[in-house]
Amino acid sequence: MQAAGQGLRRLSYADAVATSGKGAEVTRDVLLLKGWRERRWLAAILPVAWLLWFSLLHASTGSPLHGAWREATRGDTPAQILNAFKHGALKSFNPSMLQLFPRDALGSWVVLQPEPPNTNEERVLSIYPAPMGSVTLFDANGTTRTLALDDFTAPLHGHGRLAFRLNVDPGQVEPILLKFEPSGTLSAPERFELQDLDDYLQADADWLTFATACFAVMVAMAVMALCFAVMLRDMTFAWYTGYMLCYVIVQSIQTGFLFHPLGLSWLAGSELLVGASATALSVSFASLFVSRFCDLPRYAPVLRTPVVGLGIAMPLIVLLRCSQIPELMEMARTLVNPVLILGAILLLFTAVITAMRGSRPAWFFLLGWTPLLVLTAMTSAQITGALPKLDWLNDASIAMGAFEAIVLSLGLADRALTMRRDRDNVRVLADRDALTNLLNRRAWTEAANSMLDDAMAQNQPIALLFLDLDHFKMLNDRQGHAAGDRALTAVSEVLSSELRPSDLLGRYGGEEFVAMLYGVTQEHAMQVATRLCRRVHRLEIAVDQKDLVLSVSIGLAMRSLGDTLESLIERADQAMYYVKLNGRNHAHAFERRAEMSGTYRRPHSTHERER
Repeated sequence: MQAAGQGLRRLSYADAVATSGKGAEVTRDVLLLKGWRERRWLAAILPVAWLLWFSLLHASTGSPLHGAWREATRGDTPAQILNAFKHGALKSFNPSMLQLFPRDALGSWVVLQPEPPNTNEERVLSIYPAPMGSVTLFDANGTTRTLALDDFTAPLHGHGRLAFRLNVDPGQVEPILLKFEPSGTLSAPERFELQDLDDYLQADADWLTFATACFAVMVAMAVMALCFAVMLRDMTFAWYTGYMLCYVIVQSIQTGFLFHPLGLSWLAGSELLVGASATALSVSFASLFVSRFCDLPRYAPVLRTPVVGLGIAMPLIVLLRCSQIPELMEMARTLVNPVLILGAILLLFTAVITAMRGSRPAWFFLLGWTPLLVLTAMTSAQITGALPKLDWLNDASIAMGAFEAIVLSLGLADRALTMRRDRDNVRVLADRDALTNLLNRRAWTEAANSMLDDAMAQNQPIALLFLDLDHFKMLNDRQGHAAGDRALTAVSEVLSSELRPSDLLGRYGGEEFVAMLYGVTQEHAMQVATRLCRRVHRLEIAVDQKDLVLSVSIGLAMRSLGDTLESLIERADQAMYYVKLNGRNHAHAFERRAEMSGTYRRPHSTHERER
């Protein structure tokens, strides 16, 4: 019980983990990276600014108190404790600073001596941070009042703290006697503040606003990530969702937010088990999240197995904890804290290694998680008596959880954009011919079918040009394939420069090219085809030692009613072959009367075309 309580009462190191086409594209990436570097200083000082804000927010505004305490023993009575206080037999402490009160045996007695009040205003004694166990107040008339985080009967509920409403008489200086009842959770330091009711209500409202905003940010980021997980089918977003929601559960139990103001009374009595389970599961989700978010298979494949193993081990510990078998439950209590600490070290090491090896998301993880890890180490040190003045660390952990949620959400967005850009690059490579950078036959066919459908819907004319280089086989045979590749590259550049951006140009195969012209008449299309012939001929690419230069034969076909892409290409190809048979190096439009008279005949082979 104590081990599990330790995981609840203060964030362990692992709790922090659980909260934790080239020219234009290259230019854009460089600018983004430059902007990121220019703004890193702002991201670095944000956590520091938040810490300073907390130190101001938690500045004491209550009446001065003097305090003393001792551990409870058998046979103690309130009268004996008050008498010992009057004779100075108790250990003195400063109530405005954090003080640790043991609660593992019979509990501890605490006596607070207030200054005389100046008015008849009602005052409130608050204990912050809210202890996990119960605290009893002994009145001067002998009555007692006991408060706890999961208490739903008290007339005044403190948010993030326990609050006792006190009756005030002018000049009254009677000491206030409290008893911290025994608890199975780990003892944590507390401080005390005595305020007028109005001041307390204002401070309580400020804390409630602050905590609600932080939890709302974390939940909103988690829900948004879950939506993206469903839409993108990417488990990275799902692990982040579980990761963040578990941290919200841990923090809301520690601060009592689940009970006040949310009023989840059905959790009363089971918060220890729920919190311990959420702590363990958060580490599991964090491990699986880091494995995908930081891209361990690419940047740190050796570390992937232990990180994923940690993600599997933590749910097993939760199952042991919930088994209701004493031996297994004790085993879970023994394992949980060492595994949490080792897991935190493993994830920190993994994030640093992947970041140093070039994983950009790993830097987002470290930026969001490191401040929370520092706060966790500081709160752990407070249990040993260190840093008694920094009573705002617990609230800072809530704020840093919201900060981490925002940073990791930005990291997920950056990762999604990077993956989309990479996918687009792959798609471009798959759609483009590697030599000429024109659309390959598959990509051109898909685009041409789309353009043809649009033209039919809009009743626009479509012209299709089928281009075949003349004497290309002879060029390859006599000068080699390297010369042929250079010729194809030069021709593709000329064709691209002569056609409109809206025209669809692609390499159909070998030395064949196709172009689809949208919204042009046959006369205009013939002018374009003739211009292409002249431009290719003016390249003066020598085929042999004589005066023979590379040229192009072009067949033209206009879309007619009932045409498909295949029929359109077939007619343009037949018109191109007519050019081959009649001198090459010019363009010809398909004529149905010529087809009927047998003038057009498709070639049987490439050799026949080269004749």
